[in-house]
Amino acid sequence: MDSEFEHQLQKLRDKIGSKTPHQQQHAAMLLAVEETITEQKAPVEPASYFAALLTLMEQQSGSGSNALSNAIIFLLSVVLPHVSASMLRAKFTTMMAVLSQSLDLASADVALLRSVISCLETVLLAQDASSWRQPIAQGTLRSLMQLSTDSKPKIRKRAQEAVSSLLSRPPPPTVIHPAAHIASRFVLEMLGNAKADTQAAMHTLQLVKQTEMLWPADEFEGLCAALMQLPRLNTPYVATLAFQALETVFASAGESLDEDQFRDLLISVIDLKPNSSDSATSEAWLNIIQKGYIAYAQIGAEACFQSLPDLIDLVLPDIELGKPSTRDAATRCVWALIRECIPDSKLGSDGVQAIIKILAGGLSYRYRESWALVFLLIAALFQRLGKFAHPSMDAVTKEVANMRMEPEFQFKDEADAVLGAAIRAVGPQVFLEILPLNLDGGQSQDNVGRAWLLPLMKSHIRNAPLGYFVSTMLPLADKLSAQSQQFVSQNRELEAKIYNALSQQVWALLSGFCNVPVDILDSFTVGFAERLANEILEVPATRPAICGALQTLLTAVHALAHSDLANGPITQQQALAAEMHLARFAPDYLAQLFNVFAQSPGSGRGYLMDTITAFLAVITPGEVNTTFAKVCAMLDQALKSHKPPTAAELTERYLEAHPPPTAHTMTDLAIVMAPYLDTERAQMLVRAAFVLANQSEDAMLQKKGYKALSRLAAQTAESPARQLIESVMTEQLIPMLIDSAGSVGAGSRRDRLMLISALARNLADDQLHFIPAMLSEAIMGTKEANERARNVAFETLLVMGRRMGQGGVIHMATVGGDSEMAAEQDANIVEFFKMTAAGLAAQTPHMVSATIAAISRALFEFHEQLDVQFIVELMSTVLMFVVNNNREISKSSLGFVKVIAVVLPKDVLLPHLDEIVPSICKWSHEYKNQMRLKCRHILDRLARRLGLDAVAKATPEEHQKLIINMRKREQRLQRAKENGGAQQSTNGDSAQAKTVAVAATAVGKKSFGSAFEDIIYGSESEFEDSEDEQQGGARKKNDRAKKNKGGRQIESGDASRSGAWIKEDTDGPLDFLDRSAFTHFSTIDPATAATAKARRARSEPKVRNGKFVFDDEEEDERKAKAAAAKAAAEAAQDGASAPDAGEDYYLQSLTSKEGFYRTANQKIKFHKRKAGDSDEEMGIASDNEGAAPKPSVAKKGKGNTGTVYGREFRSKKAQGDVKRGNVDPYAYIPLNPKTMKKGAIAIKGNSKKDKRTRSVKG
Repeated sequence: MDSEFEHQLQKLRDKIGSKTPHQQQHAAMLLAVEETITEQKAPVEPASYFAALLTLMEQQSGSGSNALSNAIIFLLSVVLPHVSASMLRAKFTTMMAVLSQSLDLASADVALLRSVISCLETVLLAQDASSWRQPIAQGTLRSLMQLSTDSKPKIRKRAQEAVSSLLSRPPPPTVIHPAAHIASRFVLEMLGNAKADTQAAMHTLQLVKQTEMLWPADEFEGLCAALMQLPRLNTPYVATLAFQALETVFASAGESLDEDQFRDLLISVIDLKPNSSDSATSEAWLNIIQKGYIAYAQIGAEACFQSLPDLIDLVLPDIELGKPSTRDAATRCVWALIRECIPDSKLGSDGVQAIIKILAGGLSYRYRESWALVFLLIAALFQRLGKFAHPSMDAVTKEVANMRMEPEFQFKDEADAVLGAAIRAVGPQVFLEILPLNLDGGQSQDNVGRAWLLPLMKSHIRNAPLGYFVSTMLPLADKLSAQSQQFVSQNRELEAKIYNALSQQVWALLSGFCNVPVDILDSFTVGFAERLANEILEVPATRPAICGALQTLLTAVHALAHSDLANGPITQQQALAAEMHLARFAPDYLAQLFNVFAQSPGSGRGYLMDTITAFLAVITPGEVNTTFAKVCAMLDQALKSHKPPTAAELTERYLEAHPPPTAHTMTDLAIVMAPYLDTERAQMLVRAAFVLANQSEDAMLQKKGYKALSRLAAQTAESPARQLIESVMTEQLIPMLIDSAGSVGAGSRRDRLMLISALARNLADDQLHFIPAMLSEAIMGTKEANERARNVAFETLLVMGRRMGQGGVIHMATVGGDSEMAAEQDANIVEFFKMTAAGLAAQTPHMVSATIAAISRALFEFHEQLDVQFIVELMSTVLMFVVNNNREISKSSLGFVKVIAVVLPKDVLLPHLDEIVPSICKWSHEYKNQMRLKCRHILDRLARRLGLDAVAKATPEEHQKLIINMRKREQRLQRAKENGGAQQSTNGDSAQAKTVAVAATAVGKKSFGSAFEDIIYGSESEFEDSEDEQQGGARKKNDRAKKNKGGRQIESGDASRSGAWIKEDTDGPLDFLDRSAFTHFSTIDPATAATAKARRARSEPKVRNGKFVFDDEEEDERKAKAAAAKAAAEAAQDGASAPDAGEDYYLQSLTSKEGFYRTANQKIKFHKRKAGDSDEEMGIASDNEGAAPKPSVAKKGKGNTGTVYGREFRSKKAQGDVKRGNVDPYAYIPLNPKTMKKGAIAIKGNSKKDKRTRSVKG
């Protein structure tokens, strides 16, 4: 008996104690059957269960005991899938006779009918082709078809699944099921009666969607005719289902319908176009059009293309008039039609011109709310047409550029995407003929400067001729640079900076022109190469752009030359010729780059190293080795005179302004050449690396020494460098690593761990002692502050574990230690865990915490290779550290619990839940270090895997409130999910465009981070943000309720459509006859947009001197208050100066001679002031004041309330006295000679001396 069958039976046996009566009945019946099998001494197998149940069923027929019959049939539905097909065929007649008595729809309940359907499905699947010619099999299928239209949804769904399963698995050797014609005739009959029985027709359409692909080919025409009649019934839901059914018809219609039939079918579908306001039906219709025409293009491409312009003209208004979901579907439809239905032979035809004209109409003001979607379609058309877009789409390009240049235009990113697609399609030369830059003051038709095109072109130039840059763009850059120098000589600094920036932007285009140009041999001449070399050497501003371009060119050509890509921009032979051509210039370039690299500061020369690496890949190995010998000689000479840098030379400011020492530079150059060295040169690098690795006085040189060794060890097994490393590993390299473990600098640990990982990956059987010798270092590396060093340490642990899992013998005497370890141990994964767990006995919490982190990572990786008993012992050991009072240890232990909660099987976790949960609950009320959040997160994961009831049972009584909170949160999230799913957003075309763009480009997101990191650091934020989401939703609601202060709102259509705002110009009234007037209309509330922009600006930290600066909230509030006071003062001043300013009667009532006020008893009293009294005398602040009001004369005391020394250092909240941005308050009282006199110290501004004043002795 197979394990799956036994598992199902065991689940039924466990229901004997259930509170549900029918579950108890099923379990009792199973136990009775098993008892009968045992008494008869029959084999315990599915056939014995089947025979016993069939006998019981025959005895119960006609007895009227529905409960027993239900239990027997339910058990039969469980047993029958495990019974052999031959036995089911032999008992077919008997089974049909028994089960047919339970198909009385009036008396049978839902559970019984579902069990009967399962039994019928299993029995019918076992029959051969001859059995299906019998009336009993055909009649049973008709019964299932009838059940598939039943009013009870559970019965209907189960019957439809059974029919679909039967038709999809025909008996061999047939391809189409013998009873498929029965299903098709039943469906056509039900659809023909749709007007009289709409409900049954809807259920039948659901069945059609599942089964129509399985019909005979000669039935498709009748099915299509029946489906086409349904939308004319004016029942929206029926029409939607009919359209959805037609979608699947088109998937296989190419094999069943000819071109004429397909055309007639599509014409009929087009005639059924629903109203755009009916979103559900419109989406279904658009999906049919999309899939139907794509299938039609595969049958008759010419005829499909001829009808394409009219079809796009028909669909495009849905992008304007439809609801957001309809706009999205219409955009997907037109996008697919453009990409799939325009054949290559028609790219320059009149039909394409008609399509261009239609899409150009989408740029009118009529489509203002859907411009983002229209731009997406225009970009798709550019991509499809390629070079044929010129000159057909020149006018569209100019129109989009003009719209993009309007200052208030909202869809600049989408317009940039269109222009970028145009650049890729027609190339930069043609594009600049359409839209000239006009930077050099030349004569052009429009004479409009378009400097904003330069950054856009940089991102979209691909496979363009390099000669155009040499002949046109390079002279333009020189001219702009000369103009900048002229402005400098005239002391016009602003103009000089602008033209210099433009020149740099032109140089930045070189990288795009070097992205696999088609004319490398002709355009990359000696003169051009010398010009680039001189720019690298003499002009630091253009150096990064030129180096990046050379790197792009060399990398792309080298990749194409060594690949068999058939559809590349250039052939492999052309790439090989180009690589050889570029290799001629490599030695001279390398000499120049070496000199520049040696003279550049260390923090800003990484791009130079990348360019050097690219050149090394294209030159011959002999030239590399010759160059390396020169570099190595210079390195030896530099090491003789090298002195470790002082503390001042290690500061960030010094490193940014000065090049590193020569020894550092030569070491970097030697390392970059490591992959290309022969054996002799590799020996030279190994010797130098050993010397560098022992440079404990200079941490940077030590780091570079380990980096050189790791680079050599990481080469392929066939390389001379790797073979050399293997030859010196046992005698020199491993002893050096063991002996130098105590003198490793903090900056060298990552590269040292990379070396250890590379060596451990290929250890021989007699070198396995290296793993226990280096294991503790790898474990400690998991607690490094540097993230990359931690990742390398974890990877090193895994490499060691995999090598231990491959087997071998460890000579522990070679490792060192006491005599008890001087023995041989077998290398396996269990032994690796024992070695790692030895760190739990360490004396320092840091080592214990690192060991637990290492065990967690190793257990996540190797848990499938470990015995369950060993995992349980390991788990029990680590769980003791969860309750440790040291936070570092307990934090790592909680990470271990997260891992076991995910990777261990449920049957292993469940018995130990009473041990796990109480340990976690200790920290459930701890707020420091987010320990409370971690505990809740672990409990939530345990509840999802094992059930909340099991977790609640293991939770101590004093922590049951946490379980109650988890239940409430789960219910709250479920309600929010249900409410959120029922709502649909009615605005936001940018979001729609983003969705469609994802579908259009078919670019999936890349998932960063390992699964282990997701377990340790994942989804804790869901608990942090659970309350904030509700508050955030309330805030958003309040923000939407705020009235717009940035423009007037105008209604656009019906209430379901989003509104529009007019952005009023402060210079004058808006001219609606101007072509640029449409840029003043917005579909986004300006107040909301401004608030969001301000919020983003506040949330983003500022960068000052290379450091992040976070604004103080109270300081922001203080600045806001000051700005508000200033604005109020300016407004009051403007109001006072205006001749027609309105009167402020309330202010007059307070300030005038006749002013009065009411007392608490509602009595009127007049102000006791004269006409000449000022506002200050009354203590009333005037609106003309721009600062704080002056103190009232009436409140003046005997002493002057002047400034007190030290008040500027007063803390805002606490008792401290340090003020942000000021010097430390070493003394509150100025130490000058006058105040130093005995008894002369007085508080500033006080007219009398304090009697408690005493002298200050300095």
